[in-house]
This record gives sequence, C-alpha cells and structure tokens, in this order.
Amino acid sequence: MIKEIKHEDLLLALIIKSGYSKKGIEFFTPPDFSQQLAYMSYNKGHTIDSHVHKKVRREVLTTNEVLILKKGKLRVDFYSNEWEYIKSEMLEQGDIILLVSGGHGFKVIEDVEMVEVKQGPYAMGDDKVRFDCVDDSDVRFE
Repeated sequence: MIKEIKHEDLLLALIIKSGYSKKGIEFFTPPDFSQQLAYMSYNKGHTIDSHVHKKVRREVLTTNEVLILKKGKLRVDFYSNEWEYIKSEMLEQGDIILLVSGGHGFKVIEDVEMVEVKQGPYAMGDDKVRFDCVDDSDVRFE
C-alpha cells in the first residue's frame, strides 16, 4: 500500500507500507522532485543494464529525507510549513517514508533501527529550524 500524506494541496510525505509489492519498476515521485523514490521487483535472471551516472548540475533548495524502518515502531508527526500540527502516522518494521515538505517530528514507540537517506552535503546547523512538538495528548490519527 502507498499512502500520500497531504495538507490542503501540499504533499507532505509518501509512505510505502512493508507489504507493498509490484513487478517491474514504479517511481512514486514525479521527475521534478529533488529526491526520487522507486520500487523495483524482478524475477531471477532479470538484468539491469550496467551504467554510470553522468555529472548533471542540479539545484536543490530543500532537503527531502527517506527513512527505512528496519525495526520497531515510530510515530511521525506532520506539520504545515507554518509549524501547525496536522496529524500523525505510525510506521512499523519494513515501512519506508519520503518526507517531501512541511515539518515533521518523531516519537519512538518501540525500539527503532532505521536508515536515513537525504541529499548532501549536509549543512549541519543551517539545515533545519527546530520548533515545539505536539503534546502526546493532542496526537491525531486518521
């Protein structure tokens, strides 16, 4: 299952649930996204042509993140660009999320191991603005 998290017309995130499966290749992101996310599934013996990636100058204005949850349970809290709390979603082992826009925060519900992928180089202190998170009693799931 693929789940789009939206606020008004703004895409905040894409979640690929652990049970998702489809033969071939499927890109979930449009070509203009600075982070591309695809799913691939092929039968034994399939060949993906050998290749190199050419150097192409790109301008990246925001940081997108992909989280791959290897273990545990993680609550993701979504916020508008104005830091307004929107809603929460639960990620479980095997789920993948692409954080596209807006704000986000996390609460570890069960011990977590995850992999993060994002564009670089990482700008440390200049890369993010921190703000107060939602109180647990105000968390909403849809």
